[in-house]
Amino acid sequence: MFKRRNPLSVTRKVFNFFWPSIGWRRAGAYSLHRLARLPGSAYSIAGGFACGAAISFTPFVGLHFILSAILAWIIRANILASAIGTAVGNPWTFPFIWTWLYQTGTWMTAGEALSGAKAPQFSEIFGRMIEAVLNLDMAYLMDTVAPIFWPMLASSVPTGMVIWGVFYLPLKYVVGRYQDRRALKMAGNTGGQEPLQ
Repeated sequence: MFKRRNPLSVTRKVFNFFWPSIGWRRAGAYSLHRLARLPGSAYSIAGGFACGAAISFTPFVGLHFILSAILAWIIRANILASAIGTAVGNPWTFPFIWTWLYQTGTWMTAGEALSGAKAPQFSEIFGRMIEAVLNLDMAYLMDTVAPIFWPMLASSVPTGMVIWGVFYLPLKYVVGRYQDRRALKMAGNTGGQEPLQ
């Protein structure tokens, strides 16, 4: 009933993920609308999304969904919202996130950040890190990954706490207002059904 008349190709879906055909503003408004309609309180939804956003600021590439779900479960937040929140970490934002974590982490641990030609190639390192873990390649993990990973991990704790608050506070307000307006509409609808939008 709600399917597209002409289904999008896989290539078009991938392109829309990186550059929405409806525009960034409409895509953001649509995503916020869908987020606010999730079941749960404003705290649960905002807290879950904030968990996903905060976990995106960690060097645990490939584990963001799982870690955000665990964190959301611990604080009794919406697990589905936490999965949506991990979208904060995406191919557009990861270069900035990883650079921030590495630079601030080396500053926090009194280390010296590599720069120029010696600067870490994060996508290559993280791609090979997963392969090294699966193959138990300890030499690569200790020599190449560890000097990059530990400063990023140190920085991810305070950064994640700040990011959690940055997303939680405005989202709780917006979702709470949306839910209140929706409840008033439903209460005013004589048929007891939600009016068509």
